[in-house]
Amino acid sequence: MEEYVEALCSEYAARNNFSGVCMVKRKGETVFAKAYGYANRAFQIPNEIDTRFDAASITKIFTAAAVLQLIEQRKMRLQDRITELLDLSGTEIPDDVTVEHLLNHTSGIADDADEEAGEDYSALFADSPNYAIRECRDFLKNFAYKKPHYKAGTDVRYCNCSYVLLGLAIEQISGMNYRDYFRQNIFDRAGMARSGFFSMDEVNENTAEGYRSVTDQDGRVVSYKKNIYCYPPMGTPDGGAYTTAEDLNRFLTAIRDHVLLGEKFADMFLHPHCEFTRPMEGDEIPGLYEQNGYGFEFLMLEGSGEPFCICKDGMNDGVAAKFSYYPEKDMTLVLLANQECNVWEMTRKIQSELYRRYY
Repeated sequence: MEEYVEALCSEYAARNNFSGVCMVKRKGETVFAKAYGYANRAFQIPNEIDTRFDAASITKIFTAAAVLQLIEQRKMRLQDRITELLDLSGTEIPDDVTVEHLLNHTSGIADDADEEAGEDYSALFADSPNYAIRECRDFLKNFAYKKPHYKAGTDVRYCNCSYVLLGLAIEQISGMNYRDYFRQNIFDRAGMARSGFFSMDEVNENTAEGYRSVTDQDGRVVSYKKNIYCYPPMGTPDGGAYTTAEDLNRFLTAIRDHVLLGEKFADMFLHPHCEFTRPMEGDEIPGLYEQNGYGFEFLMLEGSGEPFCICKDGMNDGVAAKFSYYPEKDMTLVLLANQECNVWEMTRKIQSELYRRYY
């Protein structure tokens, strides 16, 4: 397996713009770990295994874990209506949207940028400076006054801003800024010493800069631009936390070992909770379909009640990330990149090889 993954990563680094880290673990032991490309292109500072990368929407699994902690402590409930937890008067957030709807993307609320409809997230900042958005409440003006797509619970549609509302609920209930809450109750408890929310206008040790590709008329990458104007300068509950490949493994271990959540809620976190499914068309693994959970997404095999893969990905201009766990074989695959690269295709190829060898 090590030889296969190394050959694939080397090919993508040489020909497909991969700059980042790939790590594969099995039963807690590292099968493969290697860094590629530059954390800083201007000074040609290479990425390292412990380099911190913007994880984009992988941040949502930290937010979901924080919400489940508060539910486990009986400070909130899955069926609580978000309008009862937060003052959203005057907005278009419906009264029937629950915490669970927000967690599994069945709320129907509008997003700030409707990426499923092809809207460009960075276009939000064409007329409004990105540095004006640093806290959860700063996002409300960009989505809370838009009409919902559908009635809560009747469909599924990925929504970044549902996790902004969850972040506001965390702050309201805990009395803490969500970054402080995450640091104390997620990162510190899980031993994720290199993870956190780092502002792009600060100096952060061993942290990869993100780069947008500049292409010619034939689609070839000819240069790069920093992604500093593409999204808010500091991460929020829906995306933008910085982490390492090893810290993502530590997070998963802390969930499985009931460090962050008790047995009941850890099990809840590691299983799907959404009636709507999506077939994985074109995948080499037969009978594979996708189902949402609380933060995590799940690849299920037809006829099996247990997940084949527990995963979450993230994408922004200059950021590509994928975190996958295969519970039956106790294997993890982490791909973190600081350039636009098809880590999803890389994951599918490694996953197919993993399936061929071990299943």
